[in-house]
Amino acid sequence: MPPTTARRRRPKAKNAESSQSSSDQYLSRAVGRALNVLECFPDAFSSYSLKEISQRTDMPESSLFRLLVTLESRGYLQQNTDGSYRLAPKVLHGQLRQRANIVRDLVHPHLVELARQFNETTSLSFLFEDHIAVLDSIESFHDIRAINKVGRILPPYASSMGKAITAFQERTVIDRLVEVYGLFRRTEKTITDHGSIFTEFDQVRQTGYAFDRGEATEGGICVGAPIFSRGSRVEAAVSISVPLIRMDETRQRKIIAELLGATKKMSGALQENA
Repeated sequence: MPPTTARRRRPKAKNAESSQSSSDQYLSRAVGRALNVLECFPDAFSSYSLKEISQRTDMPESSLFRLLVTLESRGYLQQNTDGSYRLAPKVLHGQLRQRANIVRDLVHPHLVELARQFNETTSLSFLFEDHIAVLDSIESFHDIRAINKVGRILPPYASSMGKAITAFQERTVIDRLVEVYGLFRRTEKTITDHGSIFTEFDQVRQTGYAFDRGEATEGGICVGAPIFSRGSRVEAAVSISVPLIRMDETRQRKIIAELLGATKKMSGALQENA
């Protein structure tokens, strides 16, 4: 008789619930608690005391304190002078990039609508800790048009979006942004006097929008307005860039009005969803 062929046993299929429960036994509780602490900080601006972190993570202060000291010693948290904690730079880069992607996705439909309405280049910029960069841009279909490359670093004192974001920061952040970028003349119209720059920041806060009249790049006018996220924080701004040959007072007023209306909707979207 021919030898009997052994039949292979097929492993029983595991449902998602049993698979999840079996994998949970391999998770490190200590690492999980550390990640819970880091993830309780929503952005680069947030600072929390030991008590506040305990409330946000549902961890007892006694064991949480040792965890905070460990995370600080390894460079994942920084302690402020008042004893509160905030995320350290080594953590912020990834979190800021994730946050920027969320903002870009929420704002993009409104950016498209502005570009269609005026057929001019519309752009979105974002504050990455110590610099402001273009995050999204939709170019005009005109042969003569402004170009804003994604990733371009903006001067905080000369570009409309740079001014719109910088004007709403704390003084220490403003000083850092200007220091990191450097204060120098880009065109003949660039303002480099500190007093004049801060006077313009005051005007931006009062009016809610900023101008770049050939200060960063010659030949055009750019109007920028801030987007307010939760807590009235400004981490992003939108602009409409127009060559001088297509701008007059009437169109300028219309652009300002529509831009402010659009950024109000964008602010609402961020405050509701992000």
